[in-house]
Amino acid sequence: MNTKDTKERTYLISAVASKYNIHPQTLRLYEREGLLVPSRSKGNTRYYTEEDLKKLEFILNLSREMGVNLAGIEIIYNMKVKMEKMQEEFAKFLEELKKEFFTGKESLFEQKKQNALVKFSPSTVAIFKEKK
Repeated sequence: MNTKDTKERTYLISAVASKYNIHPQTLRLYEREGLLVPSRSKGNTRYYTEEDLKKLEFILNLSREMGVNLAGIEIIYNMKVKMEKMQEEFAKFLEELKKEFFTGKESLFEQKKQNALVKFSPSTVAIFKEKK
């Protein structure tokens, strides 16, 4: 279902409850606890976005699969958000660092890398995401 204000796909509480096999009161509880914040229509109807559904999946995974209570879910989610923000800031910092120290000095860097006592080979970092 689409709201008039946005082109983003949204879902009513009944559709979300049915899709995830939970009672609508559970969604209302998550909203009261501040874990989910669906948008509202002028008539006060709840609309859940794709982002809300991703967050709900995270909540349900912690609750159903790991037995985490609501307070724990809130703490874990907040830490997850902070870590993602830190990763973004660190990536930006590295880009600025590269611009500052290596732009225009690539050949010098390569030369020093070849003569280094400890050989450097770039490693790749793998980020694993859960299968859905």
